[in-house]
Amino acid sequence: MSSPLVAGVELGGTKVICVLGSGPDDVRDTVTIPTTTPAETLDAVEAVLGRWAGYEALGIASFGPVSLDPLDPTHGFITATPKPDWSHTDVGARLARVTGVPTGFDSDVAGAALGEGRWGAARTVADHAYVTVGTGLGVGLVLGGMPVSGLTHSELGHIRPVRLAGDHWAGACPFHGDCLEGLASGTAIRARTGTAAQDIAADDPVWDGVAHALAQLCHMLVLTGIPRRIVMGGGVMVGTPHLFSRIQEKLVHSLAGYVSARGLLPIEAFVVPAELGGMAGPLGAIELGVRALSRGSVFGRS
Repeated sequence: MSSPLVAGVELGGTKVICVLGSGPDDVRDTVTIPTTTPAETLDAVEAVLGRWAGYEALGIASFGPVSLDPLDPTHGFITATPKPDWSHTDVGARLARVTGVPTGFDSDVAGAALGEGRWGAARTVADHAYVTVGTGLGVGLVLGGMPVSGLTHSELGHIRPVRLAGDHWAGACPFHGDCLEGLASGTAIRARTGTAAQDIAADDPVWDGVAHALAQLCHMLVLTGIPRRIVMGGGVMVGTPHLFSRIQEKLVHSLAGYVSARGLLPIEAFVVPAELGGMAGPLGAIELGVRALSRGSVFGRS
């Protein structure tokens, strides 16, 4: 039985990637749109979706925070976000109305987590975390093959890490200052150094603080007891592969032997790079569409 043709939309803070296909080996078309104002951006997405034909479902993986409660009138909205002008924007219901096909909606990191779980670095485990370090910083958690959410989806990019001794920089998050996103995202690194992450030398002292913060995030994820693997992607991780060994080393030091579960070591097999690269999110959006189709869900309700 052939896989269904799905339209996927990964709405990111910098760009939107629209993809038509059924998986990594069947991508029929890809369109990239700059993320500008909500009206301009979503009008452009609607135009792409209107041009494509034959797809059976739509999957949307959006930057957030987003509302995931189907009983909430704001289901499918971006809520309070650092992205200027995008707070309280209807994304999910709007695009579902335009297409009229079963529609799945989740956060961008949950989408990427599902993509890596279906086709990428977490395909051999049922429970994993996907960490994206790019313009922002977020975590998608998957337990038993399903994205984890409750009151909201996880917003672990905004936890407050213990600061590196002697480092008193205020941080770049407009909400929390020196939270993880405010210290270790690509936006934070540029704000602190004036240089894009991929252009900073591997031996620059800034990386010690970035790795310190990200290792604390991984420490916390281990202690949730959920992930059997932590997959790390996003522009910063892809552009600076030297960060992995720093994070792995600092994580082992931070745990100090407290967790000895099978599968945690060797650490190089537990904290791993994303395999799908920049396609994790778009392919995850396709997976969201596939799941919506299997439920017969037009938007959020079976």
